[in-house]
Amino acid sequence: MSDGPDHPLSSPVMTVAGWDDNDSAVLNRELSWLAFNARVLAMAADPAVPLLEQVRYLAIFSRNLDEFYQVRVSGLWDQQAAGLAAVSADGRTAAEQLDLIRSTVMELSEEQERIYSEQVRPALADAGIELLDWEQLRTEEQAELSVFFRERIFPVLTPLAVDPGHPFPYVSDLSLNLAVVLRSPSDGRELFARVKIPDGLPRWHSVVPGHRFVPIEQVIARHLDQLFPGMAVIDHHPFRVTRNADLSDSLDEAEDLLSAVEFELRRRRFGRAIRLEVGSSISAAAIELLLREFVLAPSAVYPNSAPLDLTSLDEIADLPRPDVSWPEWNGVVPIRLQSEEERVDVFSAMRAGDIVVHHPYESFSHSVVEFIHQAARDPKVLAIKLTLYRTAGESPIVDALITAAERGKQVAVLVELKARFDEAANIGWGRRLEQAGAHVAYGILGLKIHSKTCMVVRADTDGIRRYCHVGTGNYNHRTARIYEDFGILTCDPEVGDDLATLFNRLTGYGRDISYRRLLVAPDHLRSGLETLIEREMASPNGRIVIKINSLVDVPMIEKLYEASQAGVQIDLIVRGSCSLRPGVPGLSDNIRVRSIVGRFLEHSRIYWFGNGSGVDQPAVFVGSADLMQRNLDRRIEVLLRVTDEYTRGRLSEVVDAGLAERELAWSLDADGVWHRLSSLVDGGLHRRLQIRAEERIGEEQGHG
Repeated sequence: MSDGPDHPLSSPVMTVAGWDDNDSAVLNRELSWLAFNARVLAMAADPAVPLLEQVRYLAIFSRNLDEFYQVRVSGLWDQQAAGLAAVSADGRTAAEQLDLIRSTVMELSEEQERIYSEQVRPALADAGIELLDWEQLRTEEQAELSVFFRERIFPVLTPLAVDPGHPFPYVSDLSLNLAVVLRSPSDGRELFARVKIPDGLPRWHSVVPGHRFVPIEQVIARHLDQLFPGMAVIDHHPFRVTRNADLSDSLDEAEDLLSAVEFELRRRRFGRAIRLEVGSSISAAAIELLLREFVLAPSAVYPNSAPLDLTSLDEIADLPRPDVSWPEWNGVVPIRLQSEEERVDVFSAMRAGDIVVHHPYESFSHSVVEFIHQAARDPKVLAIKLTLYRTAGESPIVDALITAAERGKQVAVLVELKARFDEAANIGWGRRLEQAGAHVAYGILGLKIHSKTCMVVRADTDGIRRYCHVGTGNYNHRTARIYEDFGILTCDPEVGDDLATLFNRLTGYGRDISYRRLLVAPDHLRSGLETLIEREMASPNGRIVIKINSLVDVPMIEKLYEASQAGVQIDLIVRGSCSLRPGVPGLSDNIRVRSIVGRFLEHSRIYWFGNGSGVDQPAVFVGSADLMQRNLDRRIEVLLRVTDEYTRGRLSEVVDAGLAERELAWSLDADGVWHRLSSLVDGGLHRRLQIRAEERIGEEQGHG
């Protein structure tokens, strides 16, 4: 771990404009998150990023923004509608924040449209991938699409008229639609109808030969006369509505959490409209009608010159074109989990010492999934306990747990029902597990279970032993390919005792529980971190390094300010929202903040306190918790204290690399402006960590 505070910075290559211009000691959370999404958008504009990956960043930017409106903006709307006088941590009212969000999003959306229209789309054409409008198709292609429309699209469309006998239809959240203006030839009246673009069809329809694509809504628009025979089609406009998708706070008091979540999922479909996206050519009359029907103000309208819903660009990014994509990466298998036999014995490997795995550089499937897979089939395994926050649609981990339960093992799974946008999937997994005979607990009222923990109880020849996994990421083999996370596989008795206590607390009752190696929220995590910060303040060479996803908890920010004023050198690597102002004279002189955005999503959480175990003896923690109020006070979170020297060295290597990184790194200044430190040249930190993972295999083979 680096001791010095200085990491020389050159002139910024790119900046993300400073939107937070007030004099509060903290930066606005919502604007800070938008600044993060701007850093994502910057990857889409970077010509050093492979072309199809630029396309994917455009999709990620849009998907991030959708969720931001569904959850964060909808909450501000609710505050404003309720007339609440509450203000944000930086002193802004809901109305003030909504105004700033709108102006910022308009600016970012214009930049996204520019990148799409002027940079990415022409570059795709040069690479032989054409995103076309209907008018750009050849005559024979239009004729072919007309046949396709009649045979494949027309049967699934449902035109819905809007008139005194047909009220305005319900428009589902994030669906793509056409607003159609018609004229009746009998009396000349103008009529209105809505056509929903079917979800089950690809958004970008491929035109043979080659990679020539046209948006499906344009195909439908050119055949509206077949949907409305005998009517004159005057105009048509694409539109998309975003609704409040956050679950009700009443879930925290529900007597039957499962039933309450199922009810809220049904209600989510009918959440209040909060954003209306429209094509930039839409008429004033059509906008007026839509605003009236959705009960929205003009400030909720977001016009777009690019196709609406660029999340659909994932279809293009998934094209099999390795020449314009990131090189394939499957992750290396850690040397201690390799074997000349058909399968390594994970339990023997863990008994030989802790195993640290760094995903996606090291394989999740050949480490964590294999651990649970072997546990499910091992006759010596008596029980498996696991917390499940998010997982994949087809999960080998859940399949293994079902197998274990069917084989008579004691299986207990803590399924978090309130994992946002995964609630329905988790209900399904919970029921499948119950049907197989597993014990399923659906969370704790008032708390989310966000910890990433698993414990396997095995009858070894020398007695009962607990084999444990504590991670920073979800038990999801798909996201583990693109999320950067750490996992610790250990059979250390102290960790086993702690996790046994934790699982009993989660499935049963308990108070005044203590742990030896874990910091657990909401009971001890906040106070434990505060104690560790105070220990650094008391040291003449205080040093703190924290790598997390978000830093918005005001009391923790104030504690870090206090430490800075006491002379503690603090480096923060924060991927997303950061409300702390670094480098403010007299407040945060000794704090530096950077963010890393690249091929892999930085997701691990590492806490390093230079004197946490005594003078110049660090205390290092890894786990699931960010520095947000919800993580510290309203979730079950786990940080594991790492005592193994090899594991600490691996964590130190990654953190030091993050602090030295320039190509993927951004630095935050005191005004809330993010500066990119350098241009992307060779793939940056993520490529170097891939190379390092391969080198480590060779080194450990040689050492062995």
